[in-house]
Amino acid sequence: MTVTVPGTESTGINEAANEANEPLRPHAEDAFADELRALAAADDRPRPARWRLSPWAVATYLLGGALPDGTVITPKYVGPRRIVEVAITTLATDRALLLLGVPGTAKTWVSEHLAAAVSGDSTLLVQGTAGTPEEAIRYGWNYAQLLAHGPSRDALVPSPVMRAMANGMTARVEELTRIPADVQDTLITVLSEKTLPIPELGEEVQAVRGFNLIATANDRDRGVNELSSALRRRFNTVVLPLPATPEAEVDIVSRRVAQIGRSLDLPEVPEGVDEIRRVVTVFRELRDGVTGDGRTKLKSPSGTLSTAEAISVVTSGLALAAHFGDGVLRAGDVAAGILGAVVRDPATDRVIWQEYLEAVVRERDGWKDFYRACREVTA
Repeated sequence: MTVTVPGTESTGINEAANEANEPLRPHAEDAFADELRALAAADDRPRPARWRLSPWAVATYLLGGALPDGTVITPKYVGPRRIVEVAITTLATDRALLLLGVPGTAKTWVSEHLAAAVSGDSTLLVQGTAGTPEEAIRYGWNYAQLLAHGPSRDALVPSPVMRAMANGMTARVEELTRIPADVQDTLITVLSEKTLPIPELGEEVQAVRGFNLIATANDRDRGVNELSSALRRRFNTVVLPLPATPEAEVDIVSRRVAQIGRSLDLPEVPEGVDEIRRVVTVFRELRDGVTGDGRTKLKSPSGTLSTAEAISVVTSGLALAAHFGDGVLRAGDVAAGILGAVVRDPATDRVIWQEYLEAVVRERDGWKDFYRACREVTA
């Protein structure tokens, strides 16, 4: 829908805005529509009810590959193939899927792309927070209609979960463990009986074939509410690990930063791959509590130093290089971002960071510019 801003009709501002009226972050089914169409055309394998693609094609969409017609499917997830296969197979059964992992292991990213590939719609989403109400999972009411005519189907506002049940699609619940425990348990009847009662109307919504639910959760951050044993039994849990090797993590960061950078008109990633490798090295060593060669033990800061945070640091660095530098990612562009990611607790994390700079970074060959940049922002 085109929105005309008052006062811009004669200045050309509205026309220019329309030309660049692309979403900052398109939904997965929009951003990769060409790949999904190509996969659907080439997919001759059995598909579960109401699935847009077969399980094999969904796996190819997530992990990447080449189709017989030469179409290249870009990897959306870099990790063990078996984990992806188990997640997809779970969605083809009557068990819901719980993607579990520490922050930054691409749980939300995998959840979105699974829903896009299976149902063609990743937007049936409940975002979990400490304030998520029961209505977000079940249903709410249009109070104007409710007051005027009483409880009725017209007054009912379905939740994303209810819409997914009625249409045989995939619903998503992000950060399930941040939702209060009593609200979490609203899902028990949905997942066990595949029904959602509407006692005000004396009715219920029954899930049709094709319905399933993907939830994401982590047990590392503060503010986590443990799942009840009754609810946990309704899920098949798949744990997403951190990248196994530095090379894999560099690849993930490079790919994701390139995607974000194209939407923001930032410089190409290959020109800054050396800095990406250094950011990943710093994060992995501090996260693991040991240098890459295994010779020096390190103290780990309070932050998670996840792959997602590395992506954020590099993206911010590229923006600095583009707008205040020569367009090439350098040590000075990422130093402040690394400091912000590492030093979450000023009292303890700053000491840990300074010890790491002096004991490791300062002595590392080829890292003098990185050391000076980090010392400058730390001081």
